[in-house]
Formats: sequence, structure tokens, C-alpha cells
Amino acid sequence: MNFNGNKAENLKIAYVGGGSRGWAWGLMSDLASCSDISGDVYLYDIDFEAAKHNEIIGNKFNSAEGAKSVWNYHAVEAVGEALTDADFVIISILPGTFDEMESDVHAPEKYGIYQSVGDTSGPGGIVRAMRTMPMIEEIAENVKKYCPDAWVINYTNPMTLCIKTLYRVFPKIKAFGCCHEVFGTQTVLAEALKSVCGIENVERHEIKVNPLAVNHFTWITKATYKDMDLYPIYKKFAEKYAQTGYTENLESNWMNNHFASCQKVKFDLFRRYGVIAAAGDRHLAEFCEGKWYLKDPETVKSWGFSLTPVSWRKKDLKDRLQKSEDLRSGKENVKINGTGEEGVNQIRALLGLCELVTNVNVPNIGQIPNLPLGAVVESNAVFRSNDITPVMAGEVPQSIYAMVSRICAQQQMLDTAIANRDVTAIFNLFVNDPLVTCSMEDAKKLFKEMTENTKKYLGTYDLSVL
Repeated sequence: MNFNGNKAENLKIAYVGGGSRGWAWGLMSDLASCSDISGDVYLYDIDFEAAKHNEIIGNKFNSAEGAKSVWNYHAVEAVGEALTDADFVIISILPGTFDEMESDVHAPEKYGIYQSVGDTSGPGGIVRAMRTMPMIEEIAENVKKYCPDAWVINYTNPMTLCIKTLYRVFPKIKAFGCCHEVFGTQTVLAEALKSVCGIENVERHEIKVNPLAVNHFTWITKATYKDMDLYPIYKKFAEKYAQTGYTENLESNWMNNHFASCQKVKFDLFRRYGVIAAAGDRHLAEFCEGKWYLKDPETVKSWGFSLTPVSWRKKDLKDRLQKSEDLRSGKENVKINGTGEEGVNQIRALLGLCELVTNVNVPNIGQIPNLPLGAVVESNAVFRSNDITPVMAGEVPQSIYAMVSRICAQQQMLDTAIANRDVTAIFNLFVNDPLVTCSMEDAKKLFKEMTENTKKYLGTYDLSVL
């Protein structure tokens, strides 16, 4: 890497999971839209063919309409080649296949346990963590070996445990986790301004928020627009739409969009606890008691969000594979469209090209005083040249402290149990998860079934102990 005036050139970015048919294309678009950074992106994936496909697609962005920089994409078979001397490492992997995720999400349903996502909490999140963390451990070891000074940006779920694992394996790593859930709540707050105050055309980034807690169960303790306190406005908004939900100008067709909602869970949690919940309803629901929002499909529908079936994800993958083929062949042209993600701006800020304040997942050094030091938490941080400084977010409010501290403690214990490959300890956390509402006997049957279904990726565990 070198600087030429106000431009950073010859950057090396290593993309672990570079065969991605989603995140990778968004990154390519965002990189091409920046005029002050350029360089090479090395795509590493256990599916080398998928990485080769993205090499072709990525290089097409250099001639796309609106391209402001040149990035050369290289698919490589050896992780060392991707990581050696990298300035930035991006982690975006699928731990296993959608067959394993199908078990994560749907195997519990025979015991009356429903999950809307199944990648962070609940029985699905725990089993997914069991197969994800050994992969993240290996990535951390390789970062330590090949590029110990690189900044590492993680997008993989379960986010908290991925970041915890990176630091556990390589304590000096410079890693952080990115999640866009808070962005969606900023958009909801902009809609509250419009609905309650008649103030229109407010952009998400104009809403200033103070997020805290843990990933996918994040809360906002302060929200402002210019000199306006948005809490009283949001209270009126939540009361107004508590029963009907709100969808105008948001992802309104939630009944046909597995990732959308009408915000009723957010509104309910605000009315219960007086704090603005800052993740999507699908994620928020999974951290609450199993019968609140996820009792059964009818209950889910009444709360205005969806269970995301893995059958849909499989169909969507087929569609994206076809899109990959169309982009490679030129049947469809690559397009530069801003994703709304902040990964590229984070890179620019760390290079000293701008300054940025945004939410990230990093170890707690005191930014949330009433959660354990060293626990991975989500809050704002300031990005400057080669530095990330967490913003003092303050304490988790007492009204939600019991829920947040329980989740934080469970994630800490799960990290330790997985690090030790302690299947008994993992099961004890599994059976104590608030979504696991079945009997102890059925919980053990379910855990055995789910680990059996994903045993291909659990070779370092002794599953016979149960």
C-alpha cells in the first residue's frame, strides 16, 4: 500500500469466503464507487470455482458505468497467498451448507420450537456456533501467521462469538464485527419523524443514535435529529402503531418478504421496557422467551414478521447461481449501486481518508460499564487513521439489564465451552436457552439429532458424551 496525495493505492484486501454470491458483489460495487482507494482483492474460498467466478465478475466492475477506481480481483487456492501482507481481511463465510442450516432452523419444530433466523441464538444459533468457531479459530491463526497487522472485518454470524474467538486465538488481532441492524432502526426513526412531526426526507445517517448491548439484541438509549430528542416522538409512534404495525416506506410486504416486518415486536418491547430496540424483529424475537413472539407460526404472523424457511434460502441460492452465470457471461451487466453498508467507509477511515462514527462489535473495554470487561459488545466507535476507539455508551438500562446480561453471560460461557470442546457444557447452555421450551428429555433428543445432522463439521467434538 502507498499514498499518492489524498489517495491510498495498491491496497491488498483478502476476502475469506470470496466465493460469496451476495456480500462479495456488494463489496465490489462499494469499492468501485470510491475514488480515493484502489488495489487488489484476493478471493479465497473452499469452493475455488466460486471464487474464480467472482474474479471474473469483480474485474467487470472496473468498466462499469460510474466506476471511480480500479480493483484487480484474484481467486487463489491457498489461504496464505490471500492473506500474506494483506492490509485488510474480510470474513464472510457460510459455516457448512444450507442442508446444515435446514437442520438448525427446522429440526426443533417437531418439539414446538420455532426460529425466525436461527443463526445467532436459540438451538440453531448454538449448533451453528459449534461448527463456525473451529473455522474462525483457523482464520485467526492464519491472520497471526500471514498478516498480523491487518484490520479484520467480520460479517459472519454468530457475530459476537466470531469476534470473541478471533481475539481468544490471537489477542493482538485488530478485528471488529459489522452489522446493519441498527441502520434499519435509524430508518424507522426517520419514519417516526415523518408520521408524528411531518418532517420528511430525513436520511438514516442524519439520525444520531447511541446503541449498546450485544449483537442482534441491540438497544438505543439516545436518539436525536438535529436538536430534537426522538424518544418522545418514538413513544407516540409506537403507541399509534402498536396494534397495526407500521410498513409505509419500509419493507412493507412482510407477508411475502422473509426479511421484513411491520415493527410490532420493536413497539411491544419499547412499551414494555421504555427503551428502543435496535435490531430487526426477526432477531429480537429469538432472544426473548419462546412463547412471547415465536410460540407457533400463527403467533409469528400476528406479530407481523416471518419465519425464514431454509427452502427459500435454497431457492434463492439457485437464483443467485444463475445471476452469477449471467454476470460472468455478460447477459447481465454489473451495476454500481450503493449497498448502505459501511465496510468500505470503515476502510477509508482506518486509512486516514475520513473520520467515521458507527456501530461495531468489539471487546468491552469499559464502553458499557455494567457488562463484563472483555465480553464482545455492540456500541458506537470512532474510526480514525489505524485506530478504532469505542464510544462511551453508558450502562445498559436497568429495565432491560436482566435480559441483556443473561445473553452476554451465555455467550461468554458458550465461547469457553466451544474453546474447550466441552459438549456437556454446550448442552447445558442449549437446554437453558429461552427458546428451548421442551422437556429435558426432548432437549437431549433434539441436541443429539441436530449435532448428528451436522457432524461432518463437528469432527473436533466428542459427541458420544451425551
